[in-house]
Amino acid sequence: MAQTIAPAVSAAPRPDPAVAELLQSVVDTARAIFGAQASSIMLLDAAADELIFEAVSGQGQEFLVGRRFPAGRGIAGWVAASGEPMVVDDLHDSASFDRDIAESTGYVPNALMAAPLIRRDRILGVLEVLDPSPQARSGLPELDLLGLFARQAAVALHVLTTHAPRPAPDDPDDPPRTELLRLLSEARRLLGE
Repeated sequence: MAQTIAPAVSAAPRPDPAVAELLQSVVDTARAIFGAQASSIMLLDAAADELIFEAVSGQGQEFLVGRRFPAGRGIAGWVAASGEPMVVDDLHDSASFDRDIAESTGYVPNALMAAPLIRRDRILGVLEVLDPSPQARSGLPELDLLGLFARQAAVALHVLTTHAPRPAPDDPDDPPRTELLRLLSEARRLLGE
């Protein structure tokens, strides 16, 4: 059952370093949890009606960040429009899969899982996991896990971008931001990076 979701405000041209680190941590963790070949977060730029790769782990991480594509295309576009997660075990048979977009990224997956990043009634973007291990995409519990993980990422992104106090220009030591960066570094250490 699809829900009506209002699009988020336009994505910022480039996130600040804390946002970039948060998003990178999310895709690195999602990739590890699901045993995937790649993971990405695309944020919605509602004004341009585009999804923008903001963080990538695995295949394509060297060149995809910043790349844009129309928000109405492909599985990521469907997830952003519907607000519903999706799992596709065989992309060769999927009518929603946009092979042209995949080929333009240099990586064509065989399977994927995608979940919307939703904060209240606003779509912020999409979290995708490409070629997850077969046991990681075996059923509804795994899709629910991806959805919960995407929800946590959306809340963290929202808090960081709208509620985090900004340091004064002459105050280089912002305690909340410093603590967030420390926690993100600790998560990466635990993942063995």
